[in-house]
Amino acid sequence: MDLVSTPASAARLRRTLWSDVVQPKEHGSWSLAFEPVALGLLAAPSPAGAWLGVAVAGGFLARRPLKIAWRDASPARCRRARGAFLFCAFVAAAGFLAAVATGGASLLAWLAPAAVAGGVFLCFDLRNGGREETAEIAGAVAFSCLPAALVAAAGGTAANAGALAAVMLARAVPAVLLVRGRVRGAKTGRLRLMPGLVSTFLATPVAIVLACPHVPPALAVATGTALLGRAAIYGCLPLSRLRPRTLGLVELVLGCAYVALLGAAWRP
Repeated sequence: MDLVSTPASAARLRRTLWSDVVQPKEHGSWSLAFEPVALGLLAAPSPAGAWLGVAVAGGFLARRPLKIAWRDASPARCRRARGAFLFCAFVAAAGFLAAVATGGASLLAWLAPAAVAGGVFLCFDLRNGGREETAEIAGAVAFSCLPAALVAAAGGTAANAGALAAVMLARAVPAVLLVRGRVRGAKTGRLRLMPGLVSTFLATPVAIVLACPHVPPALAVATGTALLGRAAIYGCLPLSRLRPRTLGLVELVLGCAYVALLGAAWRP
């Protein structure tokens, strides 16, 4: 064996395993998964919350290997996917057990709705329907419930946990509907933004009211206004003026700013 080429070959193999079996292909899914974790850890940092973040990362990365192992026709690829899934599942399970051991069982009640919504998404995804509207909404709901569990892991109150989850839901679910409307509209030539617009204009005022006891009211109003303004712009601009890549960049910047500002200012 050529010892010089061995490290390079191993590196190529790791890159292939990552890109071919593990790496999620939907770019927006990274924000969907980790914005809620970042919000929860900023608003209510704790060792248990950090372990729960590890569990979420493991579960998030386990999704694609599971789907490949479940559906792919290639035995060799399925075998590699099973190995990757077992590793990610082990990380998720270890993080979850460590979170419960350090934070107590109180966080389990807040994880229940996330588990139910995640199960709905998984049922669609394993049938190759992960991009259907119901599946994407279920995924957004599942991750948006996580800030409440992170607050509970830090010993926070139920009111604080519920308010933080509502603030995240007001960001995530309308974003999914708005982005779907724009992207599908670019493909079909017809915009379908009404679900995203309605959900934004209904959920955002509720989130502002719930956030005001925990952040300066001016900040709650400013972040809510940014969400409302973004929805209005999406509804007014013609399809040709906002490409999918630009749309993704706008959502990434908006999501990071939303999480950073509210998370840093949040108080119990």
